[in-house]
Amino acid sequence: MPEISRFYGIIIYFYFREHNPPHFHAVYGEHEVLIAIEALGIISGSLPPRALGLVMEWATLHQQELMHAWNQALNHQQPGKIEPLK
Repeated sequence: MPEISRFYGIIIYFYFREHNPPHFHAVYGEHEVLIAIEALGIISGSLPPRALGLVMEWATLHQQELMHAWNQALNHQQPGKIEPLK
């Protein structure tokens, strides 16, 4: 489960054995959400509104990097880190 980024208590990660559509996981405390990378929409789960807003802002800024990281994870390569939201 490679961690991609971490900011404001939110952890972004992929699993190596993922399934389509391309997506990432975001965890904030006991909450978790799966976000589709291409559509930037929620697949399942939920986060508190402020945390979700931060995740969506971050994902919008790094959408191409997320797709690259997704492809690396699918090929069992370390996807590397993506700059956190500042």
